[in-house]
Amino acid sequence: MRKTVSYIISVIMALCLIFAALITSVEAVCYWNPGYFEREYEKHEVLASLPEMKLTGEDSLMTVTEHMMKYLRGDEDAPTLQIEVTMGGQKRGFFTEREILHMEDVRDLFVGAQQLRAGALVLILAGAALLWILRDRKDKGSALRIFCRGMLLGTGLMLVLAALLGVVLATDFSNAFVTFHHIFFDNDLWILDPRVDMLVNIVPEGFFFDTAARILGLFLGALVLLCSLSLWYLGRSPRRSGRRENKA
Repeated sequence: MRKTVSYIISVIMALCLIFAALITSVEAVCYWNPGYFEREYEKHEVLASLPEMKLTGEDSLMTVTEHMMKYLRGDEDAPTLQIEVTMGGQKRGFFTEREILHMEDVRDLFVGAQQLRAGALVLILAGAALLWILRDRKDKGSALRIFCRGMLLGTGLMLVLAALLGVVLATDFSNAFVTFHHIFFDNDLWILDPRVDMLVNIVPEGFFFDTAARILGLFLGALVLLCSLSLWYLGRSPRRSGRRENKA
């Protein structure tokens, strides 16, 4: 019974760690990748769809982007999304009311994901404490071995799901993009008009595809790393080594 409970705890811990890795992959691509947005804007010729606006400078698209990303993360420096810029030779707010309402939903998603990640890390620590309490007193490595087995199960499942998601994104990204919004938003504010809504012009579908591909690639790399570390530890486990010696 104690061993069964330990395995259940280890699987829950593994899933929490995998979730934390996913959210961190999103954050890494969007926030820890200097010059990413600028390169993407140039790649997709974003400025061509904006009325007389600069890419860099004090009053520019990158200023808007930096402000927007601070807002999405809930930074106190950007309490509201709207920012005034010069477009077409005139001062105006960059975002429309519809965009502001949609980005409020996106911010709630971002902040909520960060809070869930923090909760997942707390569960991992609590699970580690429980595994230590339930460990085999005669085998110091038993708790970590059980966790590694749970990690192998969790990462194996997620690798299969991530691979399937990669196939879906590569074959029909537009439909996957729409499905994502239907799942995470309960309104149609995400449907924007490129004639009046600048947001849909600065982050076209190609930008979302590139970003999703980077996030998925980073996440897959994290899964492979976690899986490899688990296999490595299980391979060098003293108990397993002892069994081999006994059989010899």
